[in-house]
Amino acid sequence: MNKAVSGFSKFSKEEKINWIGNAYFSDPSAAVSVLKSYWNTDEKRQKLHDEFIENTITNFYLPLGVAPNFLINGKIYTIPMAIEESSVVAAAAKSAKFWASRGGFKATVLNTEKIGQVHFIYTGEASKLEEFFASTKSKFVTATESITKNMQKRGGGIIAIELKNKTNLIPNYFQLHATFETVDSMGANFINTCLEQFAITLKEEAASYVLFSEAEKNIEVVMSILSNYVPNCIVRAEVSCAVSALADKKIENPDDFAKKFLTAVQIAEVEPFRAVTHNKGIMNGIDAVVLATGNDFRAVEAGIHAYASRNGQYSSLSHASIENGIFTFWIEIPVSLGTVGGLTSLHPLAKFALEMLEKPSAKDLMKIVAVAGLAQNFAALRSLTTTGIQEGHMKMHLNNILNQYETSPTERNLIVTHFKKNTVTHAAVVNFIGHLRTNN
Repeated sequence: MNKAVSGFSKFSKEEKINWIGNAYFSDPSAAVSVLKSYWNTDEKRQKLHDEFIENTITNFYLPLGVAPNFLINGKIYTIPMAIEESSVVAAAAKSAKFWASRGGFKATVLNTEKIGQVHFIYTGEASKLEEFFASTKSKFVTATESITKNMQKRGGGIIAIELKNKTNLIPNYFQLHATFETVDSMGANFINTCLEQFAITLKEEAASYVLFSEAEKNIEVVMSILSNYVPNCIVRAEVSCAVSALADKKIENPDDFAKKFLTAVQIAEVEPFRAVTHNKGIMNGIDAVVLATGNDFRAVEAGIHAYASRNGQYSSLSHASIENGIFTFWIEIPVSLGTVGGLTSLHPLAKFALEMLEKPSAKDLMKIVAVAGLAQNFAALRSLTTTGIQEGHMKMHLNNILNQYETSPTERNLIVTHFKKNTVTHAAVVNFIGHLRTNN
């Protein structure tokens, strides 16, 4: 079958999945059946999901789990986490329980500024452009008053607009660099709408500016777009206790543990190969909560990883210290989140997650997300510096293999018992399953 297709977006959903089944599968009816089996039986809800994106053919489910007992700034939370990776939710819950009896997590929002830019080409004297901007700066704000009116009522709006000369990077390249406050919304549409108006105002004002030559009046706007790098939208989360208080059943010598833990963090601070995996573990916690609450985890990822490289080398997002017998572990990350608008208001489970978190403000959600990342990192480093990461992970991996091979309850009991004393690998488990079935 010819796999090129014309007018696909105009097909009905039924036509789309039938075409896919016929084009790519030896058993089209089975393929179509799989897709339809994940449709929501509630037609109204399915229609809602269908309209989130284009060319929808079915729903792709991720588990939504919860990690209870998070004590954050004196308040207990049960944190929702949407993620497919084994042991992430369990690890977060263990960290929550561990720190709940040691004072809990402290979290503070340090700043909430967001950035947008109009990128443009100007051919002329930079000093004349600077004079032009100084004389017309107020007009950029005035021109967006109808856009910013409602945001200003909620305490947000445009904080500042700057002209930036980037000609040392690209010939004739300049920016309007704007700072925004979007309160409880993610603010992407708001910021981009403001920026596009800035671009219109820039071109109109330049065209009539008497001190510009004809060439200078012809400013070329390349693009107007928000930035997902938000180094001034920062949240800090930390835990702290006496080193002696770190003792528990897996930490028999808290002094040795604290020193080893500190060294593990220091390695991630200086070694990029380790830092990437270290930070990936942090993002296991962050992304899971961001996704569960209907926020944009790709934007959060991009901004946080850029922040991890802000000093010229990719480095750890978390840090630790031992001073005067006190162990402290903390994280500072840029996170732009919303609790109103977008999927937070449309997706039933995102609404559920936010209600379970007692309808947090954007600042409160920033704190919760940062704590989830720190908790995940603590759990990973605790495992790495004590029993090793594979002990807990392989238990979950074993469960996945047993599900893959559709083992019976009797087989499952025999296999779990066997691998309590034997190393779990995919090959070893498959061989043991084969052995059981051959002998029965």
